[in-house]
Amino acid sequence: MRSVLNLFFLVFVLFAQAQNFGDNIEADLSQEKEYGTRMVSDFEEDKKEFQKAAEAIPVPYRAFNKVENTENGYYVISGTFSKSKNLKSQVRKLNKKGFNAGYFQNPENQLYYVYLNHYDSWRDALDDCSSKFGGRYEDQVWVLKILDGETESLLNTETVPVEDVTYDMLKETTTVNTESKTKLVKRADEYFDKMWYAEAAKLYEQALSKGEKSYSYDVLKKAGDAHYFNTDMENAYKWYNILYTKYESDMGLDYLFKYAHSLKGIGNYKRSKRLLKLYNRKLAGEEVEQQTKHNEIVLDGLLRMEEKFGINNLSINSKYSEFSPMYYGGDQMVYASAKDSSIFNTRRYKWNNQPYLDLFVAKVNDETQDFKNALKFSKKINTKYHEASVAFSPDNETMYFTRNNYGKKLKRDKNGINHLKIYRSRKVNGEWLEAEEVSFNSDEYSTGHPALSPDGKQLYFVSDMPGSIGETDIFVVDVLEDGSFSSPRNLGPEINTEHKEMFPFINDKKLYFSSDGHVGLGGLDVFEVAFDDEVGFLEVRNVGKPVNSKKDDFSFIVDEETQKGYFASNRSGGKGDDDIYSFKTLQIEEIPTSINAISGIVTELITGDLMPNALVELLDENNIKLKEMETDENGNFIFEDLDADTRYVLRTTKGSYFDDTREAATKENEIVNVDVSMRKLNDMIAVEDGIKKLKTEMIHFNFDKSFIRKDAALELDKLVAVMNDSPNMVIKIESHTDSRGDAVYNKYLSDKRAKSTRDYIIAQGIDPKRIESAIGYGEERLINECDGSVRCTEEEHYLNRRSEFIIVNM
Repeated sequence: MRSVLNLFFLVFVLFAQAQNFGDNIEADLSQEKEYGTRMVSDFEEDKKEFQKAAEAIPVPYRAFNKVENTENGYYVISGTFSKSKNLKSQVRKLNKKGFNAGYFQNPENQLYYVYLNHYDSWRDALDDCSSKFGGRYEDQVWVLKILDGETESLLNTETVPVEDVTYDMLKETTTVNTESKTKLVKRADEYFDKMWYAEAAKLYEQALSKGEKSYSYDVLKKAGDAHYFNTDMENAYKWYNILYTKYESDMGLDYLFKYAHSLKGIGNYKRSKRLLKLYNRKLAGEEVEQQTKHNEIVLDGLLRMEEKFGINNLSINSKYSEFSPMYYGGDQMVYASAKDSSIFNTRRYKWNNQPYLDLFVAKVNDETQDFKNALKFSKKINTKYHEASVAFSPDNETMYFTRNNYGKKLKRDKNGINHLKIYRSRKVNGEWLEAEEVSFNSDEYSTGHPALSPDGKQLYFVSDMPGSIGETDIFVVDVLEDGSFSSPRNLGPEINTEHKEMFPFINDKKLYFSSDGHVGLGGLDVFEVAFDDEVGFLEVRNVGKPVNSKKDDFSFIVDEETQKGYFASNRSGGKGDDDIYSFKTLQIEEIPTSINAISGIVTELITGDLMPNALVELLDENNIKLKEMETDENGNFIFEDLDADTRYVLRTTKGSYFDDTREAATKENEIVNVDVSMRKLNDMIAVEDGIKKLKTEMIHFNFDKSFIRKDAALELDKLVAVMNDSPNMVIKIESHTDSRGDAVYNKYLSDKRAKSTRDYIIAQGIDPKRIESAIGYGEERLINECDGSVRCTEEEHYLNRRSEFIIVNM
């Protein structure tokens, strides 16, 4: 889809000052390990110093009195389990990796503890934890001290694991040849900077055809990008693959993701999964690593999924882009096309060298679902620039659509970007009036892809406005009786990811949209999410093949009664760039089910204490509640008589603890064991130097960016939960950087991050009055001596890169 995706948010060129954050990731991690080892070895071997050393890494710890079949000393624990099933095989796997692993049971709580190694010295134990056992074990661990006497008070519930790599540790390296750029590359760069990617790609290809001497980092990167932004994944892969081979250590995470995405786009799922594992491990550590394993299971399921749709290419498709069909009246369809219908050659959109998009209207053949007698839509709506993605009110008297931001000429922001805006037109006496832009547009960000709820009272749309989680998010506004709009609301991290969500469509049962951030088959995939009047949106699901492919699949619409609809794709075998396809749902035989059960035990996260009377709910894959029960006095629960080989969701709640939600899949005639650990809400409230703060995991941002990533959104959601639990709480937000880079720019960037954080919290329903201020201080408030005058480790700089949430009032 070389026009539509690039037009509608595939990329917004951001010109920002680059900062040098060290030689490379490996050097940063090596410094961190060296620092941790040196720090631990300096401490004396006693309880206080052990605690201090463990907190500095940090690693959680506690102690038990003498336990049967254990020795005094220190055990590094990798997991706590309620049953001994499969523990022996787990220990064998660990021993094959070079550990001296084993497990034992604590008779006091009847839980089993799997350990990696046993140590006489806490120095050795913490040294291995700090180095992640020489890189052999990446998952979270904690240290257990076994002693003869009573249980010591060693518990520390506030320590959290250090993440492997953060975006702020990374540098966006640009390797430039010592020779000056050729005229050809300079001209290609000019086209690239103007977003004329089709023209730029041709010139970069010419420059790179001269052989390996021309393979500079910058040219390879831009050659890959020029194809990537036009979703030509074959050619994007060709240059990203060479970039990865020659400059792997210099590649930032953005390019690791693009490379993995291009691999998926050519159908190389195996290598793509391996690269995405590496990307996620560098991005956010253990939590994302676990998510990656889950994503692999989902992807494998999609590849095996039986096709449930029959699809057909429509006769109105041309060699140009056709997409975004929308129902209009009872027997018509309005869609966007770049088809050049004039006699002479018209103006062309330099991004992809196609004519600008216009809206067309066509009759629909009910039997074949094909379009016929297509004509251009109203002259009042179509202009010399782009129009696309239309939505109509229930009475077909009001329409919303997307258009370039322009007056007499295209309007650009301070970075030279022409954004998109949503416009509204009303029909009077059968004619559409001049369109007016909606109130939530801006010259500083884009809005587009409007979609109306069936009653016309809610307008969904796509934007990169402040408060966005990723590159583009789906938002919603209420359409008020007087025609005005409420403030935009972000649909949240369950739907929006750190990448792109686009093309929403909603009916009275489900929301459909396209995304490259959720698990898919390649490019954009179509997803569906059911909603409940009380709960809201439920679980996001991939609609599967053949609607989704390894290419871009988008602008999906469906009539739920007939189970017929349309979508667009740039897959192979089409007539041109993007084609519109019709589909109808096939009848698939249901597989008979068996009786199964899911059981488990609920414990407190760090202490391992049993949690009786916790409420455990069993939900189906759409998050509809099926059963619920409270845990017994030993924290146990069991759900019986379930379907075989079926995914369920367990949601556990209890008083002042964070809700725990996790998936579980049944197996034929087996009881599947699921262990749940819960963390207290008030663990997030701490006092530091007399100041009361909300303590969160590190809130990370992409390198040189200020939008809220999905992992940051999940952490901020915990903060929102605490604020909802304490309705009188008022906070102020402070964002800080380390001393590296320009001081003025550091202050500017930190201030943008503070305000982006504030916008996200408000978007989740917190009253703006409860956030007293959101200010970035850059490097003005360092917490150590790393002001550039002394040599500091990455660990010491890391401590200065922080967001703080100070409690002003409770």
